Amino acid sequence: MRKIFKFHGGVHPPTHKAESTRLPIAQSVLPTKLVIPFHQHVGIRAKPIVQVGERVLKGQVIGTPEGRLSAAVHATTSGTVSAIDGQLVAHHSGLPDLCITIIPDGKDEWIAHSGVDYKQTTHTELRHTLRKAGVVGLGGAVFPTDVKAYSNKHKIKTLVLNGAECEPYITCDDMLMRERAGDILRGAELLRELLYADEILIGIEDNKPEAIAAMQQVIHDDKLEHMEVVTVPTVYPSGGAKQLIRLLTGIEVAAGVRSTEKNVQCFNVATAYSAWRAIAHGEPLLSRIVTVTGNVDHAQNFDALLGTPVAELIAQAGNKPNTERYIMGGPMMGVDLPSAAVGVTKATNCIIAASPALFPPPLPELPCIRCTRCADVCPAELQPQDLFWFAKSNNFSKAHDFHLFDCIECGACAYVCPSHIPLVQYYRYAKSEITEREQESKAAEIARKRHEFRQLRIEREKQEKAEKLAQKEKAALVAKAAAPIAPVNPDDEDASIQLRIEAALARAKEQAAANKPKNIDTLTAQQQAEIAEIDARRAKAHEMATSAITANEPPQQN
Repeated sequence: MRKIFKFHGGVHPPTHKAESTRLPIAQSVLPTKLVIPFHQHVGIRAKPIVQVGERVLKGQVIGTPEGRLSAAVHATTSGTVSAIDGQLVAHHSGLPDLCITIIPDGKDEWIAHSGVDYKQTTHTELRHTLRKAGVVGLGGAVFPTDVKAYSNKHKIKTLVLNGAECEPYITCDDMLMRERAGDILRGAELLRELLYADEILIGIEDNKPEAIAAMQQVIHDDKLEHMEVVTVPTVYPSGGAKQLIRLLTGIEVAAGVRSTEKNVQCFNVATAYSAWRAIAHGEPLLSRIVTVTGNVDHAQNFDALLGTPVAELIAQAGNKPNTERYIMGGPMMGVDLPSAAVGVTKATNCIIAASPALFPPPLPELPCIRCTRCADVCPAELQPQDLFWFAKSNNFSKAHDFHLFDCIECGACAYVCPSHIPLVQYYRYAKSEITEREQESKAAEIARKRHEFRQLRIEREKQEKAEKLAQKEKAALVAKAAAPIAPVNPDDEDASIQLRIEAALARAKEQAAANKPKNIDTLTAQQQAEIAEIDARRAKAHEMATSAITANEPPQQN
C-alpha cells in the first residue's frame, strides 16, 4: 500500500456527482450550427485558413497554430463556413473573440486520416502530430500537450495521471475512466515514452470506486507493471496538480517552481485519452466528454462536438424552468457564461444549469472578522484575509509581496467565509490590475529603449555623414593638388563665352515661342506699336551687349 501524504487545507463541499453518473456517456446529436473559437488553449490564437462560403470536412484544419505555444483548431463535422467573426465565448470577461461558424450538412464526412505506431515513430514526429491534432490539457488548464510532453532539462521520474476530479457536480473524467480505461492508459503509456518517465501514478478520489476498478482491471490485464492506481481521500481541491503531486509523492512543488524541476509531470486522464486517439487513430481533438447537470430533467455526460451551442446541449438533458444562468465548470471555480449561445470548447468539462433552488442568491457581504478560517483551508498556505484587504484598498504592491499569484482561485476561502465575502473575485481583480500595470510598464520600457535607440541611430548617421563628407573633401583637395595646371588661351575663352551666349539666346527664343502670352489676341493698333518698339529696344540692347563682350569691353550706357 503506497503511503498517502497530505496537503494543507481543503474543504468538503457536497459532491452532487450521483445525479450525472446514473446513465452512460451519450453521443450528443448533431447541432444546427457550430461556433468554434480560434482561441481554445493557453498561448497564441490559431490563425484562420479557410474562407466564408467554403465547404469543410470533419477533421479538417481550419486554424493553424501560431508560434510555439499554440494549438490547431479543426472543423468538428462537415459543412459550410457561414461566418468568421467576433462572437461571445466562455470567458470571465464576457468579451467576444474570433470564432468560426459552421453550418453542418448532416453527412459528417471525414478527411482521410490514419494513425501511426508510436513505438516506430520518432518523438519529434509524435509531438508534431499532437500539435497538428490540437491536443491540449482537458483538465482545465488547456496547455498544449506537445509542449508539456517535452522535457530536455530535467529527468522525469514520475508521470502523474490526474483522475481525482474533486470539484462538485463534474463527473466527465469519472465516466471516461469507467467506459474507456484502456485508451486512457494507452495514452498514458505514450506520454510516458515521450518523457522517458520511470513510473505512472494514477490518482483517483475514493468516491469513484467504479473508475478505480476499471483502471486497475486494465493494468492487471495488460500487465502494466510500471503503472499504479492510487486512491486518495475525497477532499477539495485534491485535483489541483500541485496538491495531487503532494498526495501521491510527498513532493512539495513550491511557488514559482515547475513540477518538472522536481522530476514530476502531470496530465489529466482525458488528455491522455485524446493523445492516444490522435496518435493511434489520426483523430484530431474534435469532441470531449461534458457533464450536463443541475436544473435539468436527466443529468448525464455527453460526448459533445466542440462548437456545439450550450443551449442545444442543455436541451438534450431536458432543461427545466427557472434556470437563470449557466456555469461552465464546477460551482467552486466555474465561469458564468455570458450567453447560452456560446460554443463548447476544449475547456468545457461541465455545464451546470443554475436555478435559485440549487444556487440561492449570495448573502450580503459583511465586514471581515479576522476569524482566519480562510487561512486554515487555503491549499497554497496563503493569508487570504490580508490579500483581501490589499486588493480592496488597491494596495497591489503589497498583495504581490504576499504571493497573490500563488493563489489557484479554488474558492475554498470564500466557501468557509462567515462574512460571505467573494474573496476570489477580489483576487482576480487584483491580479488583472497588477498584470495590466506590468504590461504598461513593459510597454513604456520598450518605448524608452526604442527612443534611445533612435537617437543613437540618428547621431550615428550624422557622424557617418560628416565623416563621408570630410573624406570626399579631402579626396577632392588631393585630386586638385595633383592635377596639372593647363595654360589659358584668351581666344579659346572668348569663343567659349560666345557659344554660351548664343545657346542662352536660342533657349530664350524657344521659350518665348513656346510660351506666348494669352492676352494679345484683342490688342489695339497703338498697343501693338508699343510692344514692337519695346521689342526693338530689347533686341538693340542684346546686340550691343554681345558686341561689347566680343570686344572684351564693358557695354556703353545710353
